[in-house]
Amino acid sequence: MKKVLLLSTLFSLALTLSYSAFAQEETDSATMEQTSDTAAMEQEIDSAAAMEEAAPEEAVEEVVQAEVAEDPSFQQIIKTKFIEGGPEFMGIVLIALILGLALCIERIIYLNMATTNNAKLLGDIDGALSSGGVEAAKEVCRNTRGPVASIFYQGLDRMEEGLEMVEKSIIAYGSVQMGNLERGISWISLFIALAPMLGFMGTVIGMIGAFDAIEAAGDISPSLVAGGIKVALLTTVFGLIVAIILQIFYNYIVAKVDSIVNSMEDASISLVDLLYKHKK
Repeated sequence: MKKVLLLSTLFSLALTLSYSAFAQEETDSATMEQTSDTAAMEQEIDSAAAMEEAAPEEAVEEVVQAEVAEDPSFQQIIKTKFIEGGPEFMGIVLIALILGLALCIERIIYLNMATTNNAKLLGDIDGALSSGGVEAAKEVCRNTRGPVASIFYQGLDRMEEGLEMVEKSIIAYGSVQMGNLERGISWISLFIALAPMLGFMGTVIGMIGAFDAIEAAGDISPSLVAGGIKVALLTTVFGLIVAIILQIFYNYIVAKVDSIVNSMEDASISLVDLLYKHKK
């Protein structure tokens, strides 16, 4: 009887323990399911918020891209047309522009450095002749840059040979300085003439290519003819643009050279008069 009671007691304890374990497992699984549901809901909320935040940015980007597509910048237009014109002749025209601009910039810098205040230079030479003689005047010319000071120095260096020799020296060395001022200008004029010629050559070759395409197609298609002519004419347009740009710089340089030459001639006459005055 005691064994039966002991077995029933153990059986009831086992049932109680198994029921509590089962209840604990159900509680844990419910808790895990609730936690996973909560995490999923939070993730959905975060993704919805991110989508809401990204939506305005995407809309703004689409608007910006639409504006860029509708209104391209000047640089984009030039780049597109340059590529459409073909790299062969467009590249040659671009090289002509680069070389021409390099020569123009070099001449402009040189001419600006060659420009001096002739009135101040003549006043300094006058004071030097009065105080220290010809050597002091030559020192003033050595310390002054520009073609006018160089011409003055050559004239003062012949002072001992007479005023007639001074005048001849000024005229001779003035021609040398004028050649230095005009150096490189002929190359600029060459690129001015060469750029549109290259453009016209590209146009002619492009037209030949367009007619070859028509002959190969066996049909005169308006789109085919218009496309070939458009590409051919782009080289002419760019050649004319290069010529116009270089022509503006060329005219400025020529005017600058004429101005410096005129000031050189006036200053040379003033120097001769000054030497006559001090010789007396």
